[in-house]
Amino acid sequence: MHNDTIVALATPSGSGAIAVIRLSGKNAIGIADRHFRSVIDQKSLSNQKTHTIHLGHIIDGDKTLDEVLVSVFKNPNSYTGEDVVEISCHGSQYIQQEIIQLFLRQGCRMATAGEFTLRAFLNGKLDLSQAEAVADLISSDNEASHQIAMQQMRGGFSSEIAKLREELLNFASLIELELDFAEEDVEFADRTQFKELIERINFVLKRLIDSFAVGNVIKNGIPVAIVGEPNVGKSTLLNALLNEDRAIVSEIAGTTRDTIEDEISIGGIGFRFIDTAGIRDTKDVVESIGIKKTFEKIEQAQVVMFLVGSPQLVVGRDAIEVFKIEIEKIKNKFPQKQLLVILNKIDQITDTDLAELTTSLTPHVKNLIPISAKTGFGVEQLTDSLLNLINTGALRNNETIVTNSRHYDALLKAFEEVQKVKHGLETGLSGDLLAIDIRQALYHFGEITGEITNDDLLGNIFANFCIGK
Repeated sequence: MHNDTIVALATPSGSGAIAVIRLSGKNAIGIADRHFRSVIDQKSLSNQKTHTIHLGHIIDGDKTLDEVLVSVFKNPNSYTGEDVVEISCHGSQYIQQEIIQLFLRQGCRMATAGEFTLRAFLNGKLDLSQAEAVADLISSDNEASHQIAMQQMRGGFSSEIAKLREELLNFASLIELELDFAEEDVEFADRTQFKELIERINFVLKRLIDSFAVGNVIKNGIPVAIVGEPNVGKSTLLNALLNEDRAIVSEIAGTTRDTIEDEISIGGIGFRFIDTAGIRDTKDVVESIGIKKTFEKIEQAQVVMFLVGSPQLVVGRDAIEVFKIEIEKIKNKFPQKQLLVILNKIDQITDTDLAELTTSLTPHVKNLIPISAKTGFGVEQLTDSLLNLINTGALRNNETIVTNSRHYDALLKAFEEVQKVKHGLETGLSGDLLAIDIRQALYHFGEITGEITNDDLLGNIFANFCIGK
């Protein structure tokens, strides 16, 4: 466990209005105090109450580096559980570096990535899942991912796991006690209550495991591929969704020869739209490469929006039949993808033609959406349909949603061990063998919150943090 004093810039690097430099460790207040001069009197930071702010100057010998605000947080009532000082200075890169270099010369060490939060974990201020939520909160870029990270950081996920672990641990203790009295053939653990507990744990674990499918896409954004033949309005639709001219639009078929990607938030959930090259037979080498990339992007996408130009289908019945075949090809080639079929350019056909097209295609298409990307008609219905493809019920009900792949893996392993315990109870397995499976389940629960950990695991987790947090 580290017990030296660390320092780092807590705000983004570069120039700005202000910057915050953070120190944490047993000498943090003393080191800052040696170079702080209050504007009011000669008060010492060491004698001030915790959670107070002081106006003054940072001094290096006879040189004044900057006028600053110094916040003092005394252990154990600080983020890290140690003495913490935060210095708000002007955002000049020169000033930032001068102050940091001054403290380094006074015995501080530059903090490594995530070291402040690591110390908070080691000092019992956060459990491991809450510490990981800090990184998720910093990187959240939409309402949904922010909501999930806040819930986890407040201990929603941890408290569920801790409650299950505590109940299982109590029964494990009773079964372990039975082993000490094996010759007397007594049962301290009520098997009926134990079965009820296992069923309840089984239910909660399954719910948490199932939530990862939603949590993962919310955290990382939902990739949506916009595909179709050339000149059906894919780039126009992308521009309409983004509300800006992101993709080049022209009447020339094959204008888009590479994939174009951009992200927006719809209903608080991030969507990453991928405008692809038009799919057609071509001898153009560059366009062929773009079409190949289109199929690669469809593989990576969770949702496929298949566009067709309405005027092309109105030409004749053959065009409609060919389109139906193309839809089936997409369904068969990518059976796991959510498919939305977009009937574009409806502003160029009559209402009668639109009604006939809808009647003809509806039996073959689950999600058929008529739009005009050029005028914006139907785009709102399209965004609503995209949201409906994502199960956001758990998010609306403020239920615990798993977003971390490490947690997901540990939950799967715990679920497997609980299934073994359940099977053992049903088959009358001996207490010593039940105890082995229970201990393994407890181990995997402990991995999530950090009761069970190692240096390699902590290194991998906190290496993904920014320096200064």
